[in-house]
Amino acid sequence: MFSPGHSGANAYARVGVETGAMGASPHRLIVMLYQGARKAIAQARMHIQRGDVKQRGLAIGKAIEIIGDGLQLALDLEAGGEIAARLDALYSYMTRRLLEANIKQSDAMLVEIDGLLATLEEAWIGIAPEIARMAMQSSAESMR
Repeated sequence: MFSPGHSGANAYARVGVETGAMGASPHRLIVMLYQGARKAIAQARMHIQRGDVKQRGLAIGKAIEIIGDGLQLALDLEAGGEIAARLDALYSYMTRRLLEANIKQSDAMLVEIDGLLATLEEAWIGIAPEIARMAMQSSAESMR
């Protein structure tokens, strides 16, 4: 599946991601999921341009897996209230659109989903200072 020249690079990339995930905060893990889904979509777009049906399908499948099994399953629908419910619906929409993009070989649909993910990623990164402040406050309170 991989050429010998790329196997070392691929192994290095896998180790880098696993190492990054092991030491990452829950907030950082969500950022990594957004980035991984967007990377898979970028690869799918490249495979559409090249006409590589198999690799396009694999890349879209990876994006669907990251969104459904990563981002969507990470939602706490009870604690998250309306925001979590809206994100759940949005992730379901993204999954459906990615399936449709694969069937129709639609670059435009992939661009749409990438844009949605980019907006969510930007917002998630934007709340990092608030998350850090809350963690520090919680830590200080637990030391009392």
